[in-house]
Amino acid sequence: MSSASSSAPGWTATAVLERLEELGSEENRTGLARFGIDASRAFGVPLSILRPFAKEIAGSSALAGELWASGFHEARLLAILLTKPKDMTPDLAQSWLEDIQSWDLCDQLTNVLARRKDSDALVQGLVGDEREFVKRAGFALIAWRAVHAKSSPDSEFIAYLDLIREASTDERNFVWKAVHWALRQIGKRSAELHGPALVLGEELASSNDKTARKIGRETVKELSSDKVRARLSLT
Repeated sequence: MSSASSSAPGWTATAVLERLEELGSEENRTGLARFGIDASRAFGVPLSILRPFAKEIAGSSALAGELWASGFHEARLLAILLTKPKDMTPDLAQSWLEDIQSWDLCDQLTNVLARRKDSDALVQGLVGDEREFVKRAGFALIAWRAVHAKSSPDSEFIAYLDLIREASTDERNFVWKAVHWALRQIGKRSAELHGPALVLGEELASSNDKTARKIGRETVKELSSDKVRARLSLT
């Protein structure tokens, strides 16, 4: 491991990497591979350990940048966990997305990004990018905004339904699952959005395309459930 300058009191990037190596296990590395994550530069440290470690480190944006530059999987997860929404600027998010080749990094980054008020402006560009994990990031961002963007109007999410319809035939595993996720989260956001999302789900369920049908069937199943209807106070 290369040396790194100190970026946070008590912690350097080198010290963090050494600690990650201690915390990792071959069993967890094997588990990453089972979930479709390249474990060639991974220590095998689960998020359940990384989250409290991130709180222990605290740190600065400089430390996060050094950890990202290391290229190690868990170091990049830590970099995301150390980055506050106000610091996850569109330029930084776009830069990091250029490097991402796994769904977990993609989803963690968009979870932070979605908490920025202006991150809706990135959706169109991300979903229009044909690279698998960048496109996934666009739909993951929609899904996370449906959860975190409490003050955004329902009209924002209605506008995403056309994007979901257009991408519903993308059979790539990490894309269609994010498309599905985005549609379900929109439908669960409010009673007003539930109906339009369910209608789109029913439309996709009757599609001639097998990927669209899969997305539609699962969406209809969840949005029609007693649990979801009760939470949204739908009769």
